[in-house]
Amino acid sequence: MFTGELHVTQINEYKHMKHLLVFLSFITGVTSTYAQVQDHAKWNYSVEKISNKKLQVLLTVSLDSGWHIYSSEMAEGGPQKTIVTIEPANSFKVSSETTESGKLIEKFDSNFNITLRYYPKLAVFKKIIDVADTSAFILKGMVSYMLCTDEVCLPPEEKTFSINVPVLSQITFSNNDAATVKAINVPIKQKSISQHSFLYIFIAGFLAGLAALLTPCVFPMIPMTVSFFTKRSKTRAQGIRNAFTYALSIIVIYVLLGFGVSKIFGIDALNSLSTNLWFNLIFFVLLLVFAASFFGAFEITLPSSFVNKVDKQSGKGGLIGIFFMAFTLSLVSFSCTGPIVGTLLFESAATGSIGGPLWGMIGFSSALALPFGLFAAFPGWLNSLPKSGNWLNDVKVSLGFLELALALKFLSNADLVVQANILTRELFLVLWIVIFALWGFYLLGKIKIAYDNDVKVLSVPRLSLVIVVFSFALYLVPGLWGAPLKLISGFPPPDFYSEWKHNNVALNTSSSQTVSINNEHCPNGLNCFHDYDEGLTYARKVNKPVLLDFTGWACVNCRKMENLVWTDPQIDAKLRNDVVLISLYVDDKRALPNAEQTTKILGDKTYNIKTIGSKWSYLQASKFNINSQPYYVLLDTSGNTLSISEGYSSDVNLYNQFLEEGINKFRLASKL
Repeated sequence: MFTGELHVTQINEYKHMKHLLVFLSFITGVTSTYAQVQDHAKWNYSVEKISNKKLQVLLTVSLDSGWHIYSSEMAEGGPQKTIVTIEPANSFKVSSETTESGKLIEKFDSNFNITLRYYPKLAVFKKIIDVADTSAFILKGMVSYMLCTDEVCLPPEEKTFSINVPVLSQITFSNNDAATVKAINVPIKQKSISQHSFLYIFIAGFLAGLAALLTPCVFPMIPMTVSFFTKRSKTRAQGIRNAFTYALSIIVIYVLLGFGVSKIFGIDALNSLSTNLWFNLIFFVLLLVFAASFFGAFEITLPSSFVNKVDKQSGKGGLIGIFFMAFTLSLVSFSCTGPIVGTLLFESAATGSIGGPLWGMIGFSSALALPFGLFAAFPGWLNSLPKSGNWLNDVKVSLGFLELALALKFLSNADLVVQANILTRELFLVLWIVIFALWGFYLLGKIKIAYDNDVKVLSVPRLSLVIVVFSFALYLVPGLWGAPLKLISGFPPPDFYSEWKHNNVALNTSSSQTVSINNEHCPNGLNCFHDYDEGLTYARKVNKPVLLDFTGWACVNCRKMENLVWTDPQIDAKLRNDVVLISLYVDDKRALPNAEQTTKILGDKTYNIKTIGSKWSYLQASKFNINSQPYYVLLDTSGNTLSISEGYSSDVNLYNQFLEEGINKFRLASKL
């Protein structure tokens, strides 16, 4: 069996769908955006030799649980049936018939008034080709299909594939008359960036909610609210039911807030927020304001008239009254939760997907609502709660230090995208070391802020936190001299954005041409290009494949890949010796020369190519139909894709396999 490569060639956006995604679809992550498409179908493409001049092309698809794909033999007027086409060539002739196998389900659908034929879990679609020329050739084709569950359908998709078929005499038969050829390229599964990001955002939101619980605005409300429900309810069951309704109302309120942020900004705009200069500068200032509020300089509160109007509604009975009680809590506690919610929303909005703010708010509100439901069910647990006191103010001030540290990340993003070289890696780390050291001294009672009491005794939790904070500050110190600091990978500026400049190296690509290759803006001391055409020219000269790295200055996951995956000895060796690295920064805000500035239209989107970053962003979208980072593609010296591209993945072995397969395929093609 011989396996080939796959790459997405078209992402269709539909204005009218048979099945509308209801609100539950949003909070469960069933979304599709131009930047990221959640792929529920994993395709494998292969060729089997069934006679001396006859090959069978097999398209095997495995589906996620609950999803199905439609047969190629189905009446018109219904969902998109599966269609397999092979590009004609002089070296072979394709049969018109497509055969298929799998567990076929036939079901009459009254909506379409036809019998639907579809396969759950697994299906194989086959085409026979008669080979006229037994020499090696490239077989290209496309499959069009549609995926559905019992409740929702995704827009139809088209995927192309290509298989390098070697000389037929090199393909031997097995006992069952099928060819057994070791695959040169095993498709590498592209990781879903959104799935990783949503999980991290949910966890971050949940932890932020737990932190909000321990603030002076929220913590004292727990026993008061639970006691209110248990006393006003006629039975214990009714009290538990009311408290859980209250907790669910909190979740609904914050999820609606996340949904509102997504709608206000729009999905496409969310993806560009993390690299927008003014967004980062404005949010840097906002976080400084939030930190000052936590330090006791002032309180951020909503207008009292608005809060009072909402509070009046909470006096109504039934579910409406309980909902407005939860709404009142959200408003009254705004001075403590507002900075946390604001930080979380804008961080999650930068994922570029509607799921970011939604999952952030689901995590945050779940943690915030959890104690109200639990203590209502088990009121005896209230006795174990610590008493309110000055420790609540300590928590609030500690959050202020964290807000201050996080503010520098946004200032760093702004500095990076315009290449101002102000907040270099060393200066960023110095500021973080000072912030965390001051936090440690505060916890020891050596520094006092408004409303603080003397710290007479160090409790075990406080002492433990002191140890963690000072240890972290000391951990940062070696980073001033180049230590990788993998624990905070992605937060400080990259190691090459330093006050220590690297030297450029000029390599001759021909007797009359010199191409500039350098390591000034390349991670881990690697040599790389920052221009696509120059890098491709050099790759032809040295006859090496290209690793195209779509990255960004403000891309946290890009830094994680460089610090955690690229530093692996096997991968580092391949990056240095076996490929030509081209790193293209899609958020580089430096202006292009006037002669290169232009406007391009891709689908229904207009690209104003005015900056270096917009040039590479358009290249990524137009060539690979995706605009998320990091994004890695292996190309041959003509710019053709060698293997399935890779997104963010912390799996070193998977990334190493991705490189090996592409490099091996390039070497084999070079020998043909």
